[in-house]
Amino acid sequence: MRKTISSILMLLVALAVQAQIQDPVKFKTEWKQLTDNEVEIVFTGTIDPGWHVYSTDLGDGGPISATFNTDKLEGAETVGTLKPVGKEVSSFDKLFEMQVRYFEHTAQFVQTLKLTGGNYRVEGYLEYGACNDENCLPPTQVEFSFAGKAAGMSGQGEANALTSASQSIEEENTIGSADAETAIQVTDKVDYWKPVITELQALGETVSQADMSWLYIFGMGFVGGLVALFTPCVWPIIPMTVSFFLKRNKDNKKKGIRDAYLYGASIVVIYVALGLIITAIWGANALNALSTNAVFNLLFFLMLVVFAASFFGAFEITLPSSWSNAVDSKAEATSGLLSIFLMAFTLSLVSFSCTGPIIGFLLVEVSTTGSILAPTLGMLGFAIALALPFTLFALFPSWLKSMPKSGGWMNVIKVTLGFLELAFAFKFFSVADLAYGWGLLDRETFLAIWIVLFALLGFYLLGKIKFLHDDDNTKVSVPRFFLALASLAFAVYMVPGLWGAPLKAVSAFAPPLKTQDFNLYTNEVHAQFTDYDLGMEYARQQGKPVMLDFTGYGCVNCRKMELAVWTDSKVSDLINNDYVLITLYVDDKTPLPAPVKIQENGKQRTLRTVGDKWSYLQRVKFGANAQPFYVLIDNDGHPLNKSYSYDEDINKYVDFLQTGLENFGK
Repeated sequence: MRKTISSILMLLVALAVQAQIQDPVKFKTEWKQLTDNEVEIVFTGTIDPGWHVYSTDLGDGGPISATFNTDKLEGAETVGTLKPVGKEVSSFDKLFEMQVRYFEHTAQFVQTLKLTGGNYRVEGYLEYGACNDENCLPPTQVEFSFAGKAAGMSGQGEANALTSASQSIEEENTIGSADAETAIQVTDKVDYWKPVITELQALGETVSQADMSWLYIFGMGFVGGLVALFTPCVWPIIPMTVSFFLKRNKDNKKKGIRDAYLYGASIVVIYVALGLIITAIWGANALNALSTNAVFNLLFFLMLVVFAASFFGAFEITLPSSWSNAVDSKAEATSGLLSIFLMAFTLSLVSFSCTGPIIGFLLVEVSTTGSILAPTLGMLGFAIALALPFTLFALFPSWLKSMPKSGGWMNVIKVTLGFLELAFAFKFFSVADLAYGWGLLDRETFLAIWIVLFALLGFYLLGKIKFLHDDDNTKVSVPRFFLALASLAFAVYMVPGLWGAPLKAVSAFAPPLKTQDFNLYTNEVHAQFTDYDLGMEYARQQGKPVMLDFTGYGCVNCRKMELAVWTDSKVSDLINNDYVLITLYVDDKTPLPAPVKIQENGKQRTLRTVGDKWSYLQRVKFGANAQPFYVLIDNDGHPLNKSYSYDEDINKYVDFLQTGLENFGK
């Protein structure tokens, strides 16, 4: 009975480990004979959806490049370097501030070798990095071993037999087990490396995170549609269209309401179709790559500047009138559902000068999610907001009487949109500036432009600045006054950023803080130790709990957490004052004094670098292999709370830290 219970517990532990360990990439290794004395080692990887494997030679300061490494090279020599083969995606990474190349779905790398004669033995490993939108794997190794004799040896079949076991190596990246024996012990007092996976599970450990991205995309589209409603291109059309449907069917009110429904539904179909067409043409991955492309961002900057000038009244941008006239005449010549659909299509064409910039900005923003549904979902939200009043006013015609009349207030909205478009235009210029290294738009310059723009917007809303189409007699209403107050307050809020304040509200738009020449900000979090065992001994002497930060130099979301969460005063005070922070870089390439052989999942592996060591610690002790990964432990290495991954909710992070302190106190 006890044996059965023990088996069940071991199974549960194994399942718990699998819940944390991520296995997005599988590699096969093949020895390919080209000539008698020339061969290739071919690494072919299969990549799960949403993940990508980085290519070779990406340079310093970026993600982990794929590299070919040998531990033993006898009777052979390398020819050239590791070559990536297949379709690479190239895009500008905003966080690394550099152009990166990577593979999606499949990846292949080839290393050519020359056999120098006689017996040969080649042993080593391919090392690569893999990431998705939420986390990254530590540097992962695909080990290989080939042996045989070069051409001319009698009994070639013997050589083939020696290498047959290595001809197709399925590299399983799922590693770690609860009862793995660690090969690294540094203290006789406490085994800091002892696995605590079951303890984490008891604390409610889970790796699932609520994915709010779809709701956010829909909401962003809906807000964009509401804004478009109040523009001069759309608002005046609402009462005209609803009255037309009701009068056309005055003897049949139900039919009039039905036509208004169909009109609203047609608007939804048109804009959702636009989202589907864009996704079908470009694809989600292409949209994501395009959104970070320097040339595209520069073109989008110019487009927004032109649209802003149009909203300020410099000129009017409209689609050719022949297009809308042709559709309108076609609508009059038809009847039924087609007529209503063509009327909705006419609205889309006529309102383009107001809706075009909003739709364009929306599509560019949602494309960065990499989701194939993002453009469609954004357009669905936009279309529902745009179509909603046509249906509501058809249901309640009396509301039309209380509907605000068109006037100068609509031009105020249009000019306000012009200011906002001009401000966001510089966000896209910043991406191009970083890509080409112009250095024209560092953080101070960007903030100075935004401060001036939002100050001017505030003065405009107060009536201190006039444009060509503004009504000189327009009074400053109470809502307009509060909008002016908000705009001026936002401008003042950004002023300290000129001296290095983090400005979390604009951190997603402004260039990185390191582009700032003058920085007085000192509220930063720094690791007390980058060595686990030394940090644990120090924490034990000081009687303080430990916060382990498993990170990487090439981890995008690790940097996001540090900039968006760790800069909060509550978070930084808790980490700096109440914890011993130990930061462990899983991609640290510093060689260990000597390679360490370990057994893991029944396989022998070699730890060659400091990063290998910390990655191994994360796997065997906590059953996880993705970064960022934060875990709170006591002086004996036992967890004080469930782990924390990528989530920029500051309140959740503070609760995570405080719960750890409370449990440590107990």
